[in-house]
Amino acid sequence: MSISNRSEEIAGMLKQQAALMRAGDKLPSVRELSKTYGASPVTITQAITALSALGVVRAEPGRGTFVSGNNTAGESDYAWQSTALGRSRVDAGRAGRLNAQGSADHVQLSWGYLAPELQPFDELRTLGARCAKSHRAWTMAPPMGLPDLRRVFAAELGADVADMLIMPGGQQSLVFAMRTLADPGTTLITESPSYPGATIAAQAAGLNLAAVPSDANGIRTDHLAETLERTRAKLIYLQPCYANPTGAVLSPERRVEVLALAKQYGAFIIEDDWARNLALEGTAPPPLFTQDPDGHVVSIATLSKPAAPGLRVGAIAARGPAGERLRTARIADDMCVPPLAQEIALGLLSSGAWPRHLKRLRAGLLERRDAMVAEVHASMPGARITNIPTGGIHLWVRLPEGSDSLVLTAAAHAAGVMIGDGRQFYVDEPTAPHIRLSFSAASIAQIGVGVRRVASLL
Repeated sequence: MSISNRSEEIAGMLKQQAALMRAGDKLPSVRELSKTYGASPVTITQAITALSALGVVRAEPGRGTFVSGNNTAGESDYAWQSTALGRSRVDAGRAGRLNAQGSADHVQLSWGYLAPELQPFDELRTLGARCAKSHRAWTMAPPMGLPDLRRVFAAELGADVADMLIMPGGQQSLVFAMRTLADPGTTLITESPSYPGATIAAQAAGLNLAAVPSDANGIRTDHLAETLERTRAKLIYLQPCYANPTGAVLSPERRVEVLALAKQYGAFIIEDDWARNLALEGTAPPPLFTQDPDGHVVSIATLSKPAAPGLRVGAIAARGPAGERLRTARIADDMCVPPLAQEIALGLLSSGAWPRHLKRLRAGLLERRDAMVAEVHASMPGARITNIPTGGIHLWVRLPEGSDSLVLTAAAHAAGVMIGDGRQFYVDEPTAPHIRLSFSAASIAQIGVGVRRVASLL
């Protein structure tokens, strides 16, 4: 992030202010600092980012910005670390925004998880208490996961139990699969726009990124063919079902074409199937994994999205030598996913509580989606919803020409609303200004207030 002269000036003043404070003291909010210094929220954020890089302050998403401990005992010299560490792989700005939760006072239209009232909390609490009493929850589980839990995940894919590997959530699955299936310095192809977490997962794995445009029918296979020919990439990241952020579903024709291209170029497809249980209209298409007999598709499932963010349980399905390599490499990361979490997940998925929860969840999300669509249409006449999704939890909103999504996102944050900056969903330059609005973490009343507040800032 470049820093302007004004940001640099404010950073200097904030540094002096921090020097007079104790370690752990909280700085005023971005909104308050914006008023104090007569500067935009973007300028204040740039100043704070610069001070964070120097170790003067630390930003804690959802809590605020705090004075670091190194202000009280002279300035430590960490310059040697920059030489020892080398170039950072992961884009700190992208990673920070991905985890931005805001404060309790913010209207949350960016968080990609379920509001508490949409989670099966009573069922999880009952299962948690019951499972915790069993000795199985406190002993070692098999490194590949509990056999019965692997069987449940395998049934949905029509896979062999031996093909399944239980993982601690979807994000860890992405990093692990990318790191294991491709060598650092090679290329991963991703549709664009796409999930920023996949971008930082690829960065963490040391992969180069090549973006291929997508539309309402998913990734553009004509461009995919050209990119495979040019890069000879062996890894493709796709969300065939209710893609984040656009809500696109890969069309039947393109599913066939994508698989044919993977076969032609000897490439793996990482299928991020995070939204399978979040269908709002009709039924979700079958996993791409089910159409692939030759082991090109490695599919990732997660319970953190359709159940609860703290239930960090997911699964990877992979056939052939790739599956064997993934299962072998898993032991190097940790010995097993915590058995208690696996027991709770198994209890939820194998009981009548799971279909009842999905039915309630579908109704709750559909109501929220429709309320958000109606509010955007009523409050943002210059904006356009690119595609009304039939599943998932996000709306992809194109802003009027000339809008700056970064400025709008910062202004919305200062006004008490969290939204997603469309720039974060592109590897390269965005094709147009967009924001992502998520309808899963807010109530219907909050959605109305939040969208209207953002509209007033356009």
